[in-house]
Amino acid sequence: MKVFNTVIGVSALLALAACDSKTENAQEPAAESSAMTEAPAQEAQAVEEPGDTVLEILTSPHRSDANRARDQYRNPEETLFFFGLERDDTVIEVNPGGGWYMEIIAPFVKDEGQYIAAQPNPELADMPAYIVRQAEQIQTRFEEQEAVYGDAELMFYNPADPSLGEPESADMVLTFRNTHNWINAGQAPAMFAAFAEVLKPGGVLGVVQHRAEDGASAEETASSGYVSEQEVIDLAEAAGLELEDRSNINANPRDTHDHPEGVWTLPPTLRLGDENRDVYMEIGESDRMTLRFVKPDPQ
Repeated sequence: MKVFNTVIGVSALLALAACDSKTENAQEPAAESSAMTEAPAQEAQAVEEPGDTVLEILTSPHRSDANRARDQYRNPEETLFFFGLERDDTVIEVNPGGGWYMEIIAPFVKDEGQYIAAQPNPELADMPAYIVRQAEQIQTRFEEQEAVYGDAELMFYNPADPSLGEPESADMVLTFRNTHNWINAGQAPAMFAAFAEVLKPGGVLGVVQHRAEDGASAEETASSGYVSEQEVIDLAEAAGLELEDRSNINANPRDTHDHPEGVWTLPPTLRLGDENRDVYMEIGESDRMTLRFVKPDPQ
């Protein structure tokens, strides 16, 4: 089932970015998603069909070398298998950023299912410039690479009052490394409620998030990008979802969780530049939780 959504054309997005001085001059926030630093789409090669299996999609030339280099840290095949992704699923990915997971999920479900990229509405007041840029880039890729993305859709939502489509219309909602931003903005309870509302009974919410030490409070850690597993579980359970399983697929025991620029000290952002670069490259990307929640079926 497709979710009805509002799509702004590429030309309108470009005009919006050009004429909105507040948005144009806005800086990306300190708590930016690491997805913002991923390789731009133009580095990848054109491709007719990316393949049928996740493994074939991972090696397809529509993905850039820089994005493929992240596979060793993000374990996409194992992660999507853990979440239970099926070809005929309607999947909503919330805040896909630079499209790292979009490049994998959308081709996998394009023939039998539906991929929907849910982005903050770039027309809202004071929306930062990177939101406008990401939305334009996603829409361009959908339009110019139909062989890869099929009829994938771009949906816009209001983070202050989120709705992700018709209630009980999605088989799966996925979000990668975004929860700290919603906590910092005071939007997390509403976002998780929106996840629960749009999921079908039995539907899955999959969360990957930079992981803080056990017992750490969000007030202490979220500004650095890290959130405790219990904090995420509490948000999901308050929205009526149940924790079905957790995995250490994306765990990184080398991450000490105490870097000067938080998770953005580590690759791929490397916010400190060459300062201790070798040390941070040796650590790799952040330690991450991987949680699967399910919406209970009242029957």
